[in-house]
Amino acid sequence: MKIISKTIKILPLLLFVFAFTACSDDDDNDPIIVPQQLNIVETAQATPALSSLVAAIEAADGDLGTLLSGNGPFTVLAPTNDAFDAFLNGTPLAQVDTAILEQILRNHVISADVTAAGLVSLSGPDGKGYTRTNANGVGGENLSILFDTSGALPRFNNTASVVSADLADISASNGTVHVIDAVLGLPDIVDHALNNDNFTALTGALTSENLVGTLQGSGPFTVFAPTNDAFTAFGNPNSNALGDILLNHVVSGVALSTDLSSGYDNTTLATNADGDNLSLYVNVGDNVMFNGSSMAVVTDVVGTNGVVHVVDSVIDLPTIATFATSNTAALSSLVSALALADTGTPTVPWIATVSDVSAGPFTVFAPTNGAFDDLLIELDPTGNTALGDLDPATVNAVLLVHVANGNVRAGDLPMLMGTVPTLGGDLALDIDTLTLTDALMREIGIIAELTDIQAVNGVVHVVDRVIRP
Repeated sequence: MKIISKTIKILPLLLFVFAFTACSDDDDNDPIIVPQQLNIVETAQATPALSSLVAAIEAADGDLGTLLSGNGPFTVLAPTNDAFDAFLNGTPLAQVDTAILEQILRNHVISADVTAAGLVSLSGPDGKGYTRTNANGVGGENLSILFDTSGALPRFNNTASVVSADLADISASNGTVHVIDAVLGLPDIVDHALNNDNFTALTGALTSENLVGTLQGSGPFTVFAPTNDAFTAFGNPNSNALGDILLNHVVSGVALSTDLSSGYDNTTLATNADGDNLSLYVNVGDNVMFNGSSMAVVTDVVGTNGVVHVVDSVIDLPTIATFATSNTAALSSLVSALALADTGTPTVPWIATVSDVSAGPFTVFAPTNGAFDDLLIELDPTGNTALGDLDPATVNAVLLVHVANGNVRAGDLPMLMGTVPTLGGDLALDIDTLTLTDALMREIGIIAELTDIQAVNGVVHVVDRVIRP
């Protein structure tokens, strides 16, 4: 390997000698030609130990050679001939699919000039970080690559290391070359988890629940990946099945961090007893939170079949209480009403019941905070009555007409034939206008875009007015 390094280091001198010799036959007044630094492709061509890389670039189905001869800047992780031999495993280069070869090679190219010191500055406290390569991942996004600077030499995707210190930071006119000892494959979601030792608990759980094959499928998927520390801290208080918990971290489709918005739009692969997919509440603020308990700490780790967002805690299966407590901007008054009813002699212990994964299932018509504000004005136009001033028994009676037995989703409402039998009495249902009429002949609108918020113990439909018994 030192021969490689010495070859690279004397190339400028050789070019200078060539240039000086070429000038010696010219007029003495001709300017001296200053040797030019080689670009990345020329550097590889001039290095015998990278001849397989050069051949692969020439064989690939694309314009990578032209790209790497351009202005850049680029960082190239350059596999040695031995690395290519191990990768090909006896298969002639000519028999490798050229389009796949192009993507594999692009997975060794970073569109920035990143030295070994630069990798260290980009890494986190544990010496690890992610950047993007030129290879196309899911949705056309560039694939992510994990770099690990915690050891003596930089390591990539836990697969390839820089060969030696003198084969890092080889300077070219349009970037930097790091010579590595293995060819990097194209990582899917599972590969990204396996490559990072912060996810050994996750990969162990996926293996034990036979879910590795699922996440190696075509997808695409969005995975919220808990760290080892997250699994250590998770006590599984509801004793939910591990496989269901893991599926509650997976959403079909690609949701990059820029695609995430506050709301219940996403459903996970986890299901309730009826086979309905569970909802996931996302809150996008200063931090991105999931179901009010788990925060994204690293986002947009792109693989060939999806994207990974690293989260700091395990996302347990959601209950009705989960969705009420996590969406404080819209449903905090409902939570306060439940707690107030519990201070009296409630029909059921409200908070405990809606938090119980084994209870129900129930269908809850959940009034917004604004709906409770309107109710208080309706009860006292002076505005001097607060929610806490209401009698717990009255609040208990009000809550009963917001709850029905069974998991009645929006698509099931027509089967109720115009009547919703709640725990506090029947409500008239107009399925065409999606409104309920209570005992006082008041109309309550079911907010169409906030239906079917699916928990493990029931389903929530948000309404724009408090129902009165």
